[in-house]
Amino acid sequence: MRVSSKVRSRSGSSGFTLVEMIIAITILAMVAILGWRGLDGIVRSRVSLTTEMEQTRGMQLTFAQLQSDCAQIAPLSLMSARPTLLAQPGRLLMVRLVFADQQPTRVQVIGYRLRDGRLTRQESAPTRDLNLLDTMWQSALNDAGDTGNNGQAVLLQSDIADMQMQLWGSDGQGWRPSAAAAGTGSQDSANLNANRWTGLQVALQLRGHSNGDSSSTMAKTFLLGAS
Repeated sequence: MRVSSKVRSRSGSSGFTLVEMIIAITILAMVAILGWRGLDGIVRSRVSLTTEMEQTRGMQLTFAQLQSDCAQIAPLSLMSARPTLLAQPGRLLMVRLVFADQQPTRVQVIGYRLRDGRLTRQESAPTRDLNLLDTMWQSALNDAGDTGNNGQAVLLQSDIADMQMQLWGSDGQGWRPSAAAAGTGSQDSANLNANRWTGLQVALQLRGHSNGDSSSTMAKTFLLGAS
């Protein structure tokens, strides 16, 4: 009788009850869900951070190229009455100097264009022929694309919602919108050159941040002709 009671006591104290099993399974499920949510949050944060880093790097490269072009803009003494700068919403044209080893100084037309969220840069072939330069400028002005001597457009940055520009003139009137340098006629060009623009500010706004968030807009100021 004593042996039988010991066996019953051992069998009664071993294993888990159904309620204990349900509680354990519930706890494990909650831990798994929390772990999955944490992992999902980490992955999403990493993807978002990588995208922002790529956008920031693209902005930096774009501004570096703009700085190089603005620093080498052709002086008015060389261009006479010809326009050297055209700034419009979503488009920027300029004539810059080209320096090469054992080569005479030449000029070329540089064009920045924002279209469908893609900011591209296009440059013409360097030349010393001002008549040919006039042709290339007119071609860029007419938005001829990758045809002729204007070269192929190179993508600088994508997911750009807007590009706004302001100009600083030698007349001391402060910053003015890009419409002030949007004239295309000969008289307009003469007035623009007489004013001698000395500064350009470019602001790029990322797509998907059009609610006025200032953190989505990056702006930089460039000196025109400061080598």
